[in-house]
Amino acid sequence: MLEDLLPNYSLNHVLHTPSPISAITFGNSGHLVAGSDDGSLRVYDLSSVKVCKAIRGLPSEISSVCCFKRPGSHFRDVWLACGRQAYSFQMDTEKMILTTADANATMELCDDEEDILNELALNSAKSHLAFSTDSGAVGVVDLSTKTITRMKTGHSSICGIVRFIPDRPREIVSGGYDSCLLHFDFQQGSVFSRRDIPPFPAAGGTALSPPFIMSAAMTSTGVMAAGTADGRLWLGFGGEKGGPKKSKKRTRKWEGLNSEEEHMEKIAEGPIVAMAFSDPSTLTVSTLLGRIKQYRIVPAQENKELQLVKIWEGQAGVSKVNALIIDDARFVVAGLTDNAKGIIEIWSRESPP
Repeated sequence: MLEDLLPNYSLNHVLHTPSPISAITFGNSGHLVAGSDDGSLRVYDLSSVKVCKAIRGLPSEISSVCCFKRPGSHFRDVWLACGRQAYSFQMDTEKMILTTADANATMELCDDEEDILNELALNSAKSHLAFSTDSGAVGVVDLSTKTITRMKTGHSSICGIVRFIPDRPREIVSGGYDSCLLHFDFQQGSVFSRRDIPPFPAAGGTALSPPFIMSAAMTSTGVMAAGTADGRLWLGFGGEKGGPKKSKKRTRKWEGLNSEEEHMEKIAEGPIVAMAFSDPSTLTVSTLLGRIKQYRIVPAQENKELQLVKIWEGQAGVSKVNALIIDDARFVVAGLTDNAKGIIEIWSRESPP
């Protein structure tokens, strides 16, 4: 029966920290990496759910963290965003607790002294690091030369989202509180395309809240998803590699922001603040207040429009969600509790009977 094939998740572990969790990612297959508001980072061994490595004493909140493999290392190295700087740490060291003095690279990425970093992203080759900032700036660092290229056009408000586009060596996409998605050629610093998300028409024609872009995810095939502050999910299929409407000929540039190949649907009453694809057709999202929903994307067929089918739903015990990640075995949601402490919930996927 179809119901037997639907996923089911159960809460497996709850971890508490002194300060709110602001960023999470998976390290290797057995590690969870979590950054906090107080400038600390913890690496958890998922088999024991205990801290096996940590960084302390960073000057401000860790707003983003990404990991990468270095040959011969059991631990993944990390890049993290903290204030106006990006730090790189090699975690495979005898030290249990590292400090800023142990960073093997530190880069100032903000032009304005009042600006701060929001998100970091590494490309698949681990050769370039993209960043977004509170001022709306978007940039890319060539890690071999430490050359910083800032995009000539930025967002008019906070830019919280930046992603490299799979199989497009010089293209990135960003999203901001100006309700806009921007697509760049980062080597030239120029805009290829943009998509402005219109307000949601409420009763009487008045929008309840602006469609700030709060979260985003990208599949390996080039489909992009974005979540808004007014509870809508935007899906862009124009850049999908091998999609049903695509010829075998490769297009000159990614066309993922094409408004003629998109789907937009209101799926929540509150902001959609975190999301992740577990495969190209399965997307898991979280609202600010921890309502978790998993959807299957059923492509449009001859006489049927695209369908967004909800296949699982649950409520996390996180008062305010800051991050969500997923793999084949679990999803992890993190943020803060009612008393402004940190919380991480690990939900495991149950095997069918």
